[in-house]
Amino acid sequence: MWLSAACALDFNIPVATPFLLMIRPRSGYQQWIAREEYVLAPSVPAVEFTDSFGNLCQRLVAPPGRFSIHTSVEIETADAVDSAPGAPFIEVQSLPDDTLPFLRPSRYCEADRFTDLAAGLVAGQSPGYDQCQAIVTYIRDTIRYTPGHGQHIISATEVNEQGHGVCRDMAHLGIACCRALSIPARMVVGYLEGLQPMDLHAWFEAYVGDRWYTFDPTQTGLQGGRVAIAYGRDAADVAIYTQFGDPVELLNMTVNVVRSSG
Repeated sequence: MWLSAACALDFNIPVATPFLLMIRPRSGYQQWIAREEYVLAPSVPAVEFTDSFGNLCQRLVAPPGRFSIHTSVEIETADAVDSAPGAPFIEVQSLPDDTLPFLRPSRYCEADRFTDLAAGLVAGQSPGYDQCQAIVTYIRDTIRYTPGHGQHIISATEVNEQGHGVCRDMAHLGIACCRALSIPARMVVGYLEGLQPMDLHAWFEAYVGDRWYTFDPTQTGLQGGRVAIAYGRDAADVAIYTQFGDPVELLNMTVNVVRSSG
């Protein structure tokens, strides 16, 4: 399917402030960027680089006053998300090198604290994809999805204890449980067609059966219409903007995703 997706951010900047942005999707598996617009107002010099996870990042210094960032893309993306019940677990010694960073505990995905829970959740399941699906089922059954109520990032341990969270928090829990079983898992931030309320969205991918597969504890099905913007170990790696120095005021953020004719 073809989607038009856009994100706009408006800031009040008290003093010249360095920013690191991560809001440009790139073409890859199951998505192709056909057209793109990236506007900074006022216009300032920016430098782009690719981080260690393959994300497109931009560095700039925002001037004092009103500063806005607007991005939009026309993108062809998969109509449906691939699933693979029965896809096997890949032994650690056989994993590709680039999956190994997604095996270890990270700041918000304390995999070492979920060994017993994860083992109990997947008892009787075939190692691999079916274990990941059992983890997703647990999250859907026990964690209440509360979109719009996650101002502060919380960890997998915290969301499991409090019993509710936003998409980012639920992804943290899924990632931590997968890693506790030696299944590489990574966070994805991007767009999702039809998301209510509309916003940027987070889900996770797990590496089984020699490739990455999508899992989303917040949605009852694995619908397509997804556009990945950034990948990382957890939310600390995939912030769409990071500012340094004195705090800035985010005045407004809008996200829009609609089907288009391409």
